[in-house]
Amino acid sequence: MELAMKTSIIGMTVGMAMCTAASAAFTEFTTASEAFSFSGQNLIRVEVYANFTGATDTLLNVFNFQAVGGWASNPNGAGGFWHKDNSDTKTTGMLSQTSGSWAPQVTGNAVSNRPFDSFLLVGGNPTSTNATTADPSWYGSGSNPNSWNQAQLPLLNDLGWFNSSPPNLQGRVGNGPNTATTVKIAQFILSANDPTNRMYSFTVGYNNGAGGPATFGTDSVLCPTPGAIALLGLVGLSKRRRR
Repeated sequence: MELAMKTSIIGMTVGMAMCTAASAAFTEFTTASEAFSFSGQNLIRVEVYANFTGATDTLLNVFNFQAVGGWASNPNGAGGFWHKDNSDTKTTGMLSQTSGSWAPQVTGNAVSNRPFDSFLLVGGNPTSTNATTADPSWYGSGSNPNSWNQAQLPLLNDLGWFNSSPPNLQGRVGNGPNTATTVKIAQFILSANDPTNRMYSFTVGYNNGAGGPATFGTDSVLCPTPGAIALLGLVGLSKRRRR
């Protein structure tokens, strides 16, 4: 079923620009960034949101996630992430760059794990009941048997994830914890001194939440660098926009 969904998504991307222009429902990606320290590490939390204008817009999937220009051209952008989830019994709940998963179902406690973990999702909360599933693209035709159960990103140019049970409206705007205009798609925990220029591109598929046809939109987002954070005078939460 996952492979069939991926195939249908790819087949529809030909009309992506036309559909997006006509509906003007997906507008851009935004990031919310916060600098903090934990376990002696100076870190940055970057949350990525898909922004919509329709009252019932419902995110279905995210795909073609890659560094702008591709992972092969920007291999450094695929590493350097921190995790603090319960995916590995040997390091359960420990802050680590060598062990972890991108699956939202294993993030763990909302207070002691979630704020310090990198994960991907299609709206909703990163809990055991979240219906977000890794797209088959993560397997890389068998070259990456761990799928998204690894701390760093595989060097594959079309990473994706989707809501495996869209009737739950997990990705609909206004359906908590989603806001009236945004749906969270990613959280990245990075070192505060990370020098990597992290410009990422994503494509989203969404509909009106009532079984309507899927529409697609593509945008890129810049994860703040230490210099940018210093320039903003970041103390708490700040927003960076890139179209």
